[in-house]
Amino acid sequence: MTDKKLILVVIDGLTPEVFEDAVETEYAPALAFLARNGSYRRGTSTFPSLTPVCLSSIATGAHPDVHRIPHLVWWNRDERRLVEYGSSFAAIRAAGTRRSFLDAVFNMNEQHLGRDAVTLYEGLEDAGLTTAAVNITCYRGRTPHLPLVPGFTRPAFGPKEFFFYSLFESEVTGAPVAVFGRSTGSIDAYAAYVGRWLVTRDGFDLLVYYLPDYDFASHARGPGGTQEALARSDAAVGALIEAGGGPDEFLERYAVVVCSDHGQTLVERAVSLEASFADMDGVLVTASNRAGMVYCLDGCREDVDELARRLDGSPAAEVVLYRDGDEAVARRGREELRFAPADGAWRTSGDLTLLDQPDALERCWAALANPNAGELIVSPPLGVELTDLAGRSHLGGGSHGSLEAGDSTVPILTVGLDARGEVRRIVDVAPLALEHFGVKLPAYADAA
Repeated sequence: MTDKKLILVVIDGLTPEVFEDAVETEYAPALAFLARNGSYRRGTSTFPSLTPVCLSSIATGAHPDVHRIPHLVWWNRDERRLVEYGSSFAAIRAAGTRRSFLDAVFNMNEQHLGRDAVTLYEGLEDAGLTTAAVNITCYRGRTPHLPLVPGFTRPAFGPKEFFFYSLFESEVTGAPVAVFGRSTGSIDAYAAYVGRWLVTRDGFDLLVYYLPDYDFASHARGPGGTQEALARSDAAVGALIEAGGGPDEFLERYAVVVCSDHGQTLVERAVSLEASFADMDGVLVTASNRAGMVYCLDGCREDVDELARRLDGSPAAEVVLYRDGDEAVARRGREELRFAPADGAWRTSGDLTLLDQPDALERCWAALANPNAGELIVSPPLGVELTDLAGRSHLGGGSHGSLEAGDSTVPILTVGLDARGEVRRIVDVAPLALEHFGVKLPAYADAA
């Protein structure tokens, strides 16, 4: 057990290259200060490297085989309907605005997040600690919170201190409304106001502090055109340091983890994955950003391996993944690699260079083991984005979701923590936080 409280800062979409440059040049002075006093490494995200999947991995310390969030958009087999968390505003409208709102805000945590997964908020508050979260979309906890919007009476169960885009606020802080002026950093500014309020009152043991505006800017301008957005995110981190009494006192009071959930790469082409299956009955494609899934529904007459072969030579597919019995299959360039876990290692058949991306075997196996995933999971080539339900893309900007290193590599900075194990993946963050407070890890994290 430690006397230091813990702040976990997640800057959505921040790449290691941008983080390292900002620290070296001190363009981001708050992050540079933390880096001078901490331990930095490049780490690996999960797969698909999409925000709902990644934030669920950070909150639970698990890949999708445990937390069961498969994508931004997916087919709910039990309810026989599409789930769309927010690929684009047009995709939300196409899927049904009210249903998408309920899925993204409530159902992801209440119904979709795996029952066997344990969030940081659940684990720490069951141990008698107080947790706080600002704007994080994977928030499942024990405390009911009623929305502030008139006409909505459905509670969200989150951490004790819960602040979510001005929709839920467990305390009256006077923070400005979060969602107006997104392009100028309004959501990070809201987080800064709430974070300053919480730190001033010493109102938590763990604070999960999510800053999404950088990712929004990177989608629009590409990962190389986001200095202004990062400066605003850095100011939100600086607000915590200032509220904590300045640099020295802040580090005496708090341990800190700074990471992103995924990287981003430039979009040069937008391609429809659905076009490869347009002539088929019983096949449903869900795609957005840089990942796609193919579901076999009633009436599908082709085997999964035949569906995978349809994508040979397709501009939408670099790697196609599926299960064949107790093995996983990765198809790339008309060649196949088969693999399965075996006694803490991997049993493979084929050319291992077909999956040469970071932690590819582990991440692919976990993605395929998610019961909500499609029969096929598709990772497109570098530079390609898959159009969403409404045909939209981030052409000319940045995107993420694939196995590729640019989408999958993240900065991880730890400050004032005694890391007993190697923190090299986003799924290592939650176990690190639990260990910091002397709380027993979930069985799946302890066995990792």
